[in-house]
Amino acid sequence: MCGHTRRFNPSHQYVNKKIKAGEFNIQQMDVQTYFFRRSNMNALGQPRSWTDHLLWHHAAHTVDLFAYQCGSPIVQANAIQGPIHPTLGIAMDMSIQLKAANGAICTLSLSFNNDGPLGTFFRYIGDTATYIARYDDLFNGKDEKIDVSQVDVSMNGIELQDREFFAAIKEGREPNASVAKVLPCYQVLHQLEQQLG
Repeated sequence: MCGHTRRFNPSHQYVNKKIKAGEFNIQQMDVQTYFFRRSNMNALGQPRSWTDHLLWHHAAHTVDLFAYQCGSPIVQANAIQGPIHPTLGIAMDMSIQLKAANGAICTLSLSFNNDGPLGTFFRYIGDTATYIARYDDLFNGKDEKIDVSQVDVSMNGIELQDREFFAAIKEGREPNASVAKVLPCYQVLHQLEQQLG
């Protein structure tokens, strides 16, 4: 199983249930993934043993979530990146466009240069509503909070992801976010990396 936590956050689960019930269809996702990380440090301010990456780490979560929520494979993907950091050897800014076979589109902006609110924020623009997901919390398009406390047994997406992993082992079944289910995400990332060449 892969650690694609967005599949498990109550906010994204709420939207997924609306989609599966036929009450909401994504027209566009607008996603911002912003951090201030100009050195090889983790979120706790400790040195990393590996170099973080906008495409292979942060974009992976959104690319997977977009196809998962749309229930449709990604058929078109474009990427551009900003300057390469002289020490880290990676781009510190990136822009990605995606299109699913069902016509939905996604615009993803990523930066390690953002000196402001940190994290990933998702705007789902659909045919019947607009939803804004901030990790486990969900808001409507007018920034009014939606109660997602009854979506699952916890309000913590990481805990819910861990529960799924152990439940799948115990029940002898394929987990949500199995390697097989998320492999298409990494195929798209490979295509994007080839464009950035």
